Amino acid sequence: MKTMIISSNCSGGGKTTVTLGLMKALKNRGYDVQGYKVGPDYIDSGFHTEITGNVSRNLDLHLMGEDGVKASFSRGKGDLAVVEGVMGLYDGKGLTEECSTYSISKVLNNAPIILVITPKAQSITLCAEINGIKNFKDANISGVILNCISESYYNLLKSAIEMHCNLKVFGYIPKDEKLKLESRHLGLVQSVEVGNLHEKIDYLAKLIEENINLTEIIESFKEISKYDDNYHLENKNKKIAIAYDEAFRFYYKENIELLEEVGEVIYFSPLKDSKLPENIDFLYLGGGYPEVFKEELSKNTSMLKSIKQVLDNGLNCYAECGGLMYLTENIDGVDMVGFLKGNSEMTKRLNRFGYATVSLGDIRINCHEFHKSKVNLNEEAIYDVIKTSYTGEEIKWKCGYKKNNTLAGYPHVHFFGNLDFIKRLLKYDYWSG
Repeated sequence: MKTMIISSNCSGGGKTTVTLGLMKALKNRGYDVQGYKVGPDYIDSGFHTEITGNVSRNLDLHLMGEDGVKASFSRGKGDLAVVEGVMGLYDGKGLTEECSTYSISKVLNNAPIILVITPKAQSITLCAEINGIKNFKDANISGVILNCISESYYNLLKSAIEMHCNLKVFGYIPKDEKLKLESRHLGLVQSVEVGNLHEKIDYLAKLIEENINLTEIIESFKEISKYDDNYHLENKNKKIAIAYDEAFRFYYKENIELLEEVGEVIYFSPLKDSKLPENIDFLYLGGGYPEVFKEELSKNTSMLKSIKQVLDNGLNCYAECGGLMYLTENIDGVDMVGFLKGNSEMTKRLNRFGYATVSLGDIRINCHEFHKSKVNLNEEAIYDVIKTSYTGEEIKWKCGYKKNNTLAGYPHVHFFGNLDFIKRLLKYDYWSG
């Protein structure tokens, strides 16, 4: 699959704007486009999926390992792969470029990178910055796109960059208020919550066709061969229910694919359905925004009772982040399932953020946390979450609340990081050593 990575010098540099517009412009030209997102983010990948029609996949070296990243990449389909980076090109884990967009480029056979820059009141100094990015490591930067500027400013910068940086300038995105997307406490709103999303994306694709040399970009894509994929599970004839609606939407595609191999996956909506699917063997409650939809979730009392009853009776369940909050007695005083004794509350700042590792008996699985909430529970916490700071200090805290056959915690995990983790969840013995 021919591949291109979209990166920047920083978060907020214009990666998402260019990625979404480029995907739509390529679709308009008749290409089958596959989206990918570097890092653990769920929201950007949701926009990719909405635009391309192909489910976007994450590429995260911390969560998945190199072999897992290669397997996830190889499961994509299409003519052209557009990979949206994370933060700045070299920003990753700690004080190194580990797990950065740059490192993903290296894993994917030195895939080419377009550098998206949103310049502000600079000219030749911007050239120095671009050269610094280009020369810091051996990054395969194929060219530059400038974002959110006027035509006259673009013409000035294009001449300067091509003179001083020996890089192509593919074009620019004009400054335009119509391109803004709503945001909330954890970032952008989800694609399903943007009522005029396709109108915005159509407009963005039009701007790209008018102001960017799309043909030259297409010629810069690089063919990347598929890799081995050894991440599979045996069919155990399990019937698996997965919560999926506007409140619960944060799942890695490969996690669901593994569960589909184990048995039959049935989706249900905690917002709209009256009860759980019948005769299920496993319940998966992913992350999302239950705090945003708490009133609607609380009003669906038949669903709350349905979930509490099966969990009280010992149904096997795994819940992450938003799923954990949903299982508590309330979120900021609004009633939830009430299976876990205690409450959830929103906070004004991030409580946990970044990469860590879950230690559960002899299981180690890398994870990611990102939440402006906390839980106050009277339940047994059975695993440690361990994080190493940039100074080398080890930070450890307890999480992973076990009750009956339910395990619920804040960390988001990718099952490619340790297949034994999901095997134990499915076998009811995940809390043993």
